[in-house]
Amino acid sequence: MLWDAARKCIEISCQLADKQGLPGWRKASDWKKRVKRSFRKVQKVKKSGGKNKGSRLRFAVGCYLELATALTKKVGELKSVVKAPCSISEINLQLSLDYFHHMLDKHIGLVDRRLLQGQKIPHSEKVFSLFEPHTGWINKGKAGVVAELGQKHLIVTDQNHFIVHHQLIGSNPDMEMTIALTKKLKKQYQDRLSSISLDKGFSSNAIIEAVKPIHPNVIIKAKGKPAKSRLEIEQSDEFIHLQNKHQAIESNINQLTYNGLDICRDKGEENFKKYVSLAVVSYNLHRLGNLIKKQLNTKSGKRARKAA
Repeated sequence: MLWDAARKCIEISCQLADKQGLPGWRKASDWKKRVKRSFRKVQKVKKSGGKNKGSRLRFAVGCYLELATALTKKVGELKSVVKAPCSISEINLQLSLDYFHHMLDKHIGLVDRRLLQGQKIPHSEKVFSLFEPHTGWINKGKAGVVAELGQKHLIVTDQNHFIVHHQLIGSNPDMEMTIALTKKLKKQYQDRLSSISLDKGFSSNAIIEAVKPIHPNVIIKAKGKPAKSRLEIEQSDEFIHLQNKHQAIESNINQLTYNGLDICRDKGEENFKKYVSLAVVSYNLHRLGNLIKKQLNTKSGKRARKAA
């Protein structure tokens, strides 16, 4: 992140100085080489072993931060003499420089605290993408998957596998969504809602009890070792049957990657939300098309058998 912030500061400063005829950035390419070389040295020492690794790492990080600090001072000097913008492009350059300069200062502090002072950085202070700040760290808790970068997306499908509800839930824990989601679905579908099945991540003993008055047939497994009474419910034929049906949601979610959610090509959180919504629409249209084709094939098959 520190390297990305430094690189963007150098590139934008060079463009802005060139547009306004300001001196001091003729050696921009040299600045990038020096910062990247220092960054690679830190990476190499951190990944390698050997004697005195701690002292070697502190020395490499110290040199890296010294260079980054000199860069942030140089960028500050440019900002102090930059002229008022006279075009949209200059406004965008100045706004971008302000943002990446702030991120440069921020990550100088974070690297210093983390690698030199040995502090543990609170999750709320971490940034996982300078270019898409809404990107979060998703800990899925699955074997072989340490974490993923993105945003958590809540998907609800019906018995025909159409997506009937979806929302981005940010950093909210899954458990906080259970009661609100159950109420929303009950209000929307009323008596037509025969059952609701949810992943175990949405569960807790208190939540299981809280959703009973809202809807009596909520299929959700208890976390940990269930009580004897709860175990009898989870081992009943009806519970197992509905829980097995729930497994189809995994293939529904995977299908979204083929309907536009493999890569988001739009910038910004609002555009990302629109992209997600369009992917859901695309998925539902694709699902509808498959059902229509199936019906047409069935009818044509019946006609063929009658003719025979």
